[in-house]
Amino acid sequence: MATILVTGGAGYVGSHCAMALAGAGHRVVVYDNLFNGHRQFVKWGAFVEGDIRDPVALRAAFAEHKPDAVLHCAALIEVGESVKDPARFWDNNVAGALTLLAAMREASCNNFVFSSTCATYGAPLRLPLDETHPQAPLSPYGWTKLAVEQATREFAAAYGLKFAHLRYFNAAGAAPSEGIGERHNPESHAIPLALFTLLGRREGFKVFGNDYDTRDGTCLRDYVHVLDLADAHVRAVERLLGGGASLAANLGTGDGVTVKELLAAIERVTGRAVPATPAPRRDGDSPALVADTSLVRRELGWSPTRGIDAIIADAWEWHASVEPAKFG
Repeated sequence: MATILVTGGAGYVGSHCAMALAGAGHRVVVYDNLFNGHRQFVKWGAFVEGDIRDPVALRAAFAEHKPDAVLHCAALIEVGESVKDPARFWDNNVAGALTLLAAMREASCNNFVFSSTCATYGAPLRLPLDETHPQAPLSPYGWTKLAVEQATREFAAAYGLKFAHLRYFNAAGAAPSEGIGERHNPESHAIPLALFTLLGRREGFKVFGNDYDTRDGTCLRDYVHVLDLADAHVRAVERLLGGGASLAANLGTGDGVTVKELLAAIERVTGRAVPATPAPRRDGDSPALVADTSLVRRELGWSPTRGIDAIIADAWEWHASVEPAKFG
């Protein structure tokens, strides 16, 4: 059993990772400032309320819990907000990560699993996207994630850090039986927004663009279940703890779903059609984002086990069961 510090462990992906790590027999310590996280999501292991930009709080957490590895999920993630206020994203995502990495060095903790993103690739030059694709982000959010990737590569060369950069595509779904799921404020992701419309929490769902070069004209995305993501994080942690080499790997399914196909799947699963209206394209939206998952299948022995219907079914059960104001 190893001790794993999960920053952002009270958030969406972080809480599912904490659950999976505990299920694999590891001791979990959640470190979260609860700005975007939820105390109700801290169910597996110890909890330290703290900010990743606070070196004193981090130093105390490392001294008390002596983690063998860090799984770093704490970040601001909303792309549009990063364009409006890039300073806040660079401060939290990059300065915070550097403060965390410094605390790791001081504590001689050399295993770092990083919650990264396909947004580091920018506009696709080819599909599916593999890990050799050039990285040229289109938003400050993407640049902050790429900056942390670069910092960890340099820390690895200079200080012996081992890392796993896990580049998510579209994380979705929930673990409704465990009482955790997607709860962002503001919410910007397609599946919860569509389900909120069915639940009467929104007036309608907008389809941004219907003239893209895809099979039905709407954007195509690669949705991966958050429980499958969590499993990949456990495998990455255990790879590093077992002496395995650092890596950067995509986490997706390799299959794309268009917005129209997503709405059809929601109707198939819930029995209800989502009221949707067309809207102009949004700046920065890529026509298609699909992962090449060859590397992660080979290096971590990982493959997703849940398709789009299972993702929607779990998300629907979660959102339908949670009172709108419960998490603020």
